[in-house]
Amino acid sequence: MNRVYRYPLSVRITHWLSALCLGVLAMSGMQIFNAHPALYASNTSNFSHPVLAMHGEADHGGGPLGYVKIGKHRINTTGALGWGPDGMGQQAERGFPSWATIPGPQDLADGRRWHIFFAWLFALCALIYARWAFALWPSAKDIRAVPAALKEHLVPWRILPTAEANPLQKLSYFIVVFAITPLVIVSGLALAPSVDAWAPWLPALLGGRQFARIWHFAGMLALMAFFVGHIAMVALTGMINNLRSMITGWYGLKETS
Repeated sequence: MNRVYRYPLSVRITHWLSALCLGVLAMSGMQIFNAHPALYASNTSNFSHPVLAMHGEADHGGGPLGYVKIGKHRINTTGALGWGPDGMGQQAERGFPSWATIPGPQDLADGRRWHIFFAWLFALCALIYARWAFALWPSAKDIRAVPAALKEHLVPWRILPTAEANPLQKLSYFIVVFAITPLVIVSGLALAPSVDAWAPWLPALLGGRQFARIWHFAGMLALMAFFVGHIAMVALTGMINNLRSMITGWYGLKETS
């Protein structure tokens, strides 16, 4: 098996730090969201018409009922969303369950501190990673090859390792690094009161604070979806080879006859 040096040290460090930051940001973000588990497509909090809400109440028999409301539709999610473990041995009304939030079941202030600290660390990693990601900028040839790459990924365990990223990888990294991540960072800044004080035009640019919350929430969901898909591809296309390359930098290629 031949080996190529695929990932420089800066890329490997920012990759693992970004993975850590993404996990902490998601869990501390859910902690913050639990303080008011609803999103509104308006400039103000229109409590009677949320775009998305997670609530709990008593059902017809007096038992707990947790649900997610998306527009006019309600989905029963008792025990997971809307009503679930409160982190203190009891069940209570809460958006996300306690096991999915950090640093504590009810600690909103510390949740914000964790979120802000790891948000700045994530932004720093994104800036460093972006320098390398420019080399993955998809060309016109890559764009034309995306349909074939999608077809190839229907059976990803048959994909042979190559020295360069395939068109689908390039397009995915481009969208994540240069579109989704900046959106998450900018919308997060728009929600910070200190930023709002000296740059009120920023939340206004996103449609107001409530729309900024929607952009931030949607961007984080997109990052988590990419994370799940990324882990799946790593596992299906050669777990050991992929992990080794992101630890040592060296990527193994099968010899061709």
